[in-house]
Amino acid sequence: MFRHQGKSRTLKHNLQIAAVLSFVAGIVNVVGFLAIKQLTTNVTGHFALFIYDVAHFEFWKGTIYFLYIFSFLAGSFSSSMLIEIFKENRKLNVFVLPTIIECLILLTIALISNFIQFRYPNLIACLLLFAMGLQNAYVTKISNATVRTTHLTGLFTDLGIDLSHLFFQKSELQIKKLKSAIKLRIYIISFFFGGGLIGGFLYSKLNMELNALIFAAAILLISLFYDEFRYKLIKTQRSHRY
Repeated sequence: MFRHQGKSRTLKHNLQIAAVLSFVAGIVNVVGFLAIKQLTTNVTGHFALFIYDVAHFEFWKGTIYFLYIFSFLAGSFSSSMLIEIFKENRKLNVFVLPTIIECLILLTIALISNFIQFRYPNLIACLLLFAMGLQNAYVTKISNATVRTTHLTGLFTDLGIDLSHLFFQKSELQIKKLKSAIKLRIYIISFFFGGGLIGGFLYSKLNMELNALIFAAAILLISLFYDEFRYKLIKTQRSHRY
């Protein structure tokens, strides 16, 4: 699901990566909000607050929200840069690098929280937004802009449009494509919701607090290495056949 691109990519690959990454984003979204009372997977709300503060000439206060927005942008930029730099190396799965960096950020925040009391919640917010920017960029590139996993506003818009189009399509091929798109969007929304529930449960009921991010990082790492193992296994089997 991490390797296939272009014509070799199927709905199954997109559903798999959508399930994993939207679930992770759901965990980060809820854990981040419970820990520091800030949204950490998208910047829509932060942009509105930034404009509000600027309009009221509270520039220093607005700078914090600008940093949130910039952190998400920097994550997206870094992810894309890494992919472009290493994409010529066909032996390397270029999407491993941003995924590993995302995992390291989540693990670092979780582990440090056990030894040091965070006095700068804005730093945590910036790091989590950077990680989500990384994720949003590489899943966009993998799926050719078909899958987005860190925010739901556009997904609900697209889902509403696709559902309305079902009443007007007559071609079986078009109906099939629409149903595939609807299925993908429902997958993302459902797993984002599920990740949020799990994140809230781990944070509040099990008192894991920011350690819940370790669970999110573990899911990413397991998915990544399983994908690499499966790819190499299939490649080995094909080489023996021929």
